[in-house]
Amino acid sequence: MDQTAAFSPLAATHRSRHRARTWPLALALLAPSLILLTAFTYWPIIGVTLRSLTQQRFGQQPQWGTDNYARLFADPHFITAAQNTVVYAIGTIGPSLALALAFALALRETGRLTALLRTILVMPLLIPLVAAAALFVFIFLPGGGLLDWHLAKFGIAATNWLGDPDLALGAVIAITIWKNTGYYMLFFLAGLAGIPEEYHEAAKIDGAGAATRFRRITLPLLGPTIGFVSVIALVNVLVQIDHVIVMTGGGPSDSTNMILYYIYQQAEQNMDAGLASAATVVCVGALLALAVIGLRTLERGIHYES
Repeated sequence: MDQTAAFSPLAATHRSRHRARTWPLALALLAPSLILLTAFTYWPIIGVTLRSLTQQRFGQQPQWGTDNYARLFADPHFITAAQNTVVYAIGTIGPSLALALAFALALRETGRLTALLRTILVMPLLIPLVAAAALFVFIFLPGGGLLDWHLAKFGIAATNWLGDPDLALGAVIAITIWKNTGYYMLFFLAGLAGIPEEYHEAAKIDGAGAATRFRRITLPLLGPTIGFVSVIALVNVLVQIDHVIVMTGGGPSDSTNMILYYIYQQAEQNMDAGLASAATVVCVGALLALAVIGLRTLERGIHYES
């Protein structure tokens, strides 16, 4: 005991000298990542936040304040874009995740047929969103489009899918579900592969049916995957805007205008950087809040089930 106590100061000195020699190397190894993060993540965030608090009129000095946020929430176009984004999120995230999970459960077994079906479902992921939007424009073309051509066989009149304010957002939601379902299915297939088969075998021995095994075993153990995919889906709601530009341009009557497209309009068309920055801060803040709430909720549910 006395010998250990005698050598403990020497060991502490050795550890401190070792840290002093290794921290410059660690800092040098981390420097490229830190520089890139600062240049392309942290500094843009700081710049957008400062710009959202700055209002500059022509020929006058910049003024600090929250006028940009006041103008933002008083703008009916922003309110419409926010409402459309919420409807778009509800209409795409839920169905996309449900279909992706259903397909993953149906195709989890490896075989020639399942491999072919997986490939077919993942193919939309390989098509650029702009090209997919151009394809759907042809499908939704009123009168001569592929959809109206098939519906005419059942006596249904031609419909202006992209020109009707009540239907245009639904058409945009349809292409998003078609494009993202296969992508999310890949994550669920990976999550299902990580669930030990012994759990299902033990449940079968106890007499649990397929629905009970899904509710008590598969769904709780897929919690982290569901949380991860949900965050990705939330991000896609905000950043996937190419199809809106190609298919509708935010119209008709702002019925398909989204927050990201609103930010583009203010920054590039109206040259109002302050308003665009304020909308960006609000958008990113709402996204972070929803992501944190969703992940915390799923974590509590996983702990309860375990």
